[in-house]
Amino acid sequence: MQEQPAPGGQRVQHVTVSDQDHGQRLDNWLLRLAKGVPKSHIYKVVRSGQVRINGGRAKVSVRLAAGDVVRVPPMKIKTTGPVRVPDQLLSVLKSSVVLENEDFLVINKPPGIAVHGGSGLAFGAIDGLRQALDSPHLDLVHRLDRATSGALLVARDRRRSRELQAQFRERVVGKKYQALVAGSWPQKVGTVNLPLLANSEHAGERRVVVSKEEGKPSITHVQVEERFGDVSLLDVALETGRTHQIRVHAASQGHPVVGDERYGNNQDNQRFRRLGLNRLYLHSAELAFDWQGERVVCEVPVDSDWLMALDRLRAL
Repeated sequence: MQEQPAPGGQRVQHVTVSDQDHGQRLDNWLLRLAKGVPKSHIYKVVRSGQVRINGGRAKVSVRLAAGDVVRVPPMKIKTTGPVRVPDQLLSVLKSSVVLENEDFLVINKPPGIAVHGGSGLAFGAIDGLRQALDSPHLDLVHRLDRATSGALLVARDRRRSRELQAQFRERVVGKKYQALVAGSWPQKVGTVNLPLLANSEHAGERRVVVSKEEGKPSITHVQVEERFGDVSLLDVALETGRTHQIRVHAASQGHPVVGDERYGNNQDNQRFRRLGLNRLYLHSAELAFDWQGERVVCEVPVDSDWLMALDRLRAL
């Protein structure tokens, strides 16, 4: 059975997973197959059972194996021209590269830029990097939230991407963050070990919640670096890498990340904005992974906006 073009007609397709796509998550595979289809629609058709793997229902997070046959329903695709990223953003992304070799690169992703398009966004950081570096085969190895800044690992092609993604799944990758959180973080709380459940309905919004019954094991290690009265600067190390893990674990302790509009407190965020703190203060500060027999450690500094925020807090 041959792989078909991206679905968009009026018929069901049965697509065989290639060797190249072995190990891909179902949602990412469908997003690539059905370019232009919103991520929300992809999730909807999977949850409704319209997408099947080898005849059975599947979750969006399942990983495909070469030779799997995926039933893909008709999906309307918005017809658009080639993605064109603004020149100013291309320049920003090109200058954001902090480590580069023939197999991968690491960028210091600015806050406010999504890593990929979809859900109403015409483009993401990966589109800009492909254009800015004239490298159309660049592939995201992992994700950062749109509002989060810092270290983002990008492979030169999908083969290398799969090798690096395996290290994330097997917890070989070391991930360190910096976070500004509301309040004085208790010195005695050095580890938050609370299982997390993704995509839970809350006031009409999908979010991650603590769930001891259904959640996946999630462990965050925390060390206080500096205190500023009612704000704390934390060094954070992830033992697991769940969606929104740091943000949810911080909020669960009563100390949400500064500027977190989803899990934080509106009154606190308004107060922070009056101080000039107008973003989510969560930064991926270090990635460490294995490559060709060596341990690669890449440290990524915070930007000038973050440093100015620290100066304002110290001056209070």
